[in-house]
Amino acid sequence: MLSRPLWERMVAHCLDGLPLEACGLLAGRPGAEAGSVEVLEAYPARNAAGSARLYTVEPVDLLRADRDAEARGWSLVGVWHSHTHTEAFPSPTDIAQAPDPDWHYVLVSLRDLEPSLRSYRIVGQDVAEEEVLVRGWCSPAR
Repeated sequence: MLSRPLWERMVAHCLDGLPLEACGLLAGRPGAEAGSVEVLEAYPARNAAGSARLYTVEPVDLLRADRDAEARGWSLVGVWHSHTHTEAFPSPTDIAQAPDPDWHYVLVSLRDLEPSLRSYRIVGQDVAEEEVLVRGWCSPAR
């Protein structure tokens, strides 16, 4: 679960990053349901890869986000990045570079006129989509 302002910040950062992929980190705490998370902060980051086809979170941005989250009593719970011309589904590269099976991997597709945001859990080669609940909207965000 995340707030509408965080959803908007994530999508805006992805749009600002065009034509390259944009990325960022998510901080929060465990949610009410097992395996769920409440996202409390979205940290925009620079894409160190400087690519329209892949992303690498700038290490300094990762360190800053981790320190800020820890200072607030939270932890990093995931990462987000954009797909500039494809759907919001993990690519083979995304799956291969998913570092933590406990993280939430959020993708923002900019392929269509309306951005689409979806979240996944990635464990090895297994990809499972999870529902994204946005406070302030009546139905799951897409």
